[in-house]
Amino acid sequence: MTARLADIAAQAGVSEATVSRVLNGKPGVASTTRESVLAALDVLGYERPVKLRRRSAGLVGLITPELENPIFPALAQVIGQALTRQGYTPVLATQTPGGSTEDELTEMLVDRGVSGIIFVSGLHADTTADMQRYEKLRAQGVPFVLVDGFSPQVQAPFISPDDRAAMQLAVTHLVSLGHTRIGLALGPRRFVPVLRKIEGFVKAVHDQLGLSEQQIESELVQHSLYTLEGGQAAASALMDRGCTAVVCASDMMALGAIRAARQRGLEVPDDVSVVGFDDSPLIAFTDPPLTTVRKPVPAMGQAAVRTLLEEVGGTPAPHSEFVFMPELVVRGSTAAGPLHGSP
Repeated sequence: MTARLADIAAQAGVSEATVSRVLNGKPGVASTTRESVLAALDVLGYERPVKLRRRSAGLVGLITPELENPIFPALAQVIGQALTRQGYTPVLATQTPGGSTEDELTEMLVDRGVSGIIFVSGLHADTTADMQRYEKLRAQGVPFVLVDGFSPQVQAPFISPDDRAAMQLAVTHLVSLGHTRIGLALGPRRFVPVLRKIEGFVKAVHDQLGLSEQQIESELVQHSLYTLEGGQAAASALMDRGCTAVVCASDMMALGAIRAARQRGLEVPDDVSVVGFDDSPLIAFTDPPLTTVRKPVPAMGQAAVRTLLEEVGGTPAPHSEFVFMPELVVRGSTAAGPLHGSP
């Protein structure tokens, strides 16, 4: 204990006696000194004594889809850290196939008296879902923010990446490399981000390569599941139709597209170029490192928390959509189109 006191005193720049007074909750210590000692505890990895821990300003629920796709833990981490900094305790609730539904998780969080809920890629993104569930939640007085998806029927703040711009970036990059047959692999059509990506892709390909919108939709857009296997199946179908480049709606699908190319004995990027979407953690270290459109996760996560806490604090954010600009990150999975030789 004495060694620990000495460490804390040295880190905080105060005497061991002062550290002892703070840890025992004794009076007569300036608040700035007290904060220095507590900060020293945190830095050195010691737990604060129970009576000195900051009381939580409340629980905030975060409902995400499965955590197998690394983009969801990345977003959860940003949101969790931002909430903790504001004194709130994040409660992570994950939907998994065959597990709890979004409605069950919501009910569980409301029963525990959460201050608010952040939904990520939930039913608000599904055009076939009943949006009444969100109005019911509002009627219960629970503030909430919706990330990745949009419905004009729901009176709430939405946080989204610009899916149309993301496709514009990807297509422009591939056209500049000389690709003229570019495919799009994405998830089921009923999701708002999917519809927006199709819209952006069709416009970009039409404007830059002159193909008719009908031809693009029928030949160059392939729906599948948002998984590695889904990307593999979709990319395979697109390669059968002569695509030399495939834009994928997630990095997981892009890894599947690379696998599909290799199964045919093709090299990425020499024979087929692949572009992902998200820039999830570790994706820069795949083989080859993936060219992808980076989703602005830190900005989106922080905006979701800021917006929710404004609602909690009684100054509701406008019921509109905050749209964040993605950026293209060029790595090793894209290269010149086949007719242009090596770059």
